[in-house]
Amino acid sequence: MPAPTVAVTGATGTVGRHVLRELVHAGPDLEVRGLGRADPGWRLPGDAAWTRFSFTDPTTWTAAFSGVDAVFVVRPPELVDVTRDLLPALIAARDLGVRRAVLLSVLGAERNPLLPHRRIERWLETSGMAATTLRASNFMQNLAGVHAADIRDHDRIVVPAGDAAMSYVDARDVAAVAARCLVEQAPRRGAWDVTGPAAITHDDVAEALTRALGRPIRYTRPGLPRYWAHALRSGMPAGLVAATSVLYTLARVGVGSRTTTDVATVLGRSGADIATFADDYRAVWRPHPQARS
Repeated sequence: MPAPTVAVTGATGTVGRHVLRELVHAGPDLEVRGLGRADPGWRLPGDAAWTRFSFTDPTTWTAAFSGVDAVFVVRPPELVDVTRDLLPALIAARDLGVRRAVLLSVLGAERNPLLPHRRIERWLETSGMAATTLRASNFMQNLAGVHAADIRDHDRIVVPAGDAAMSYVDARDVAAVAARCLVEQAPRRGAWDVTGPAAITHDDVAEALTRALGRPIRYTRPGLPRYWAHALRSGMPAGLVAATSVLYTLARVGVGSRTTTDVATVLGRSGADIATFADDYRAVWRPHPQARS
């Protein structure tokens, strides 16, 4: 009997790269296929193979999904009309024999029918595939990505979240949950709400970074206009400024602070807290000398 094959869309992304690693470590009796629009230019973990794939390019679908048993689905942020630009690829995957899908969604999507994530969730629920949705809270990795330069070069966190608490989750924990679901090692459930172990404010984040880095990090509490101006001036794409503005505005009205024990239920351990994350990623925020001159 051939080894099961699992494909990972968004294979070079915040979560996808860790899903690949988790699957490779799951054992030799599993073939892992990373899918993406362009070769990443670096070696994928273990024996994972690379296959070119785009949700909007039908010529890539057969090679991507032939022989695949399960697929991890990540919606590219630029695909808003998912009925037109994403679901046809999933229909093709199903018709090519993919029998299981694990979707990366967002916390609270089930209460917002206008979200593209929710539209994908609803299609999967009636697709005939065994589907699991991971509704994840805000990734800690955003602090080491879109917000890293402010922390690294200016010792500050610049996000318009006010005093709101957020259940920040480590993307590595999301990936570990995804991998368990993909290889059917998780308890059967249609959706998991994947959060960090505690709801924390950005003052808490600043304190954790201060301890990990050994220098004071402050949270500046910008309002939305100042955040927009700062982010655009820093080179953040306008679409990402808009998306992060929505995220932190929702946080200010109480959305995104809910915590669950779903990570512990699936993995048998608690998810990483902000102190652990800050210690693990401290090299990201090592200052560039020229930025301080």
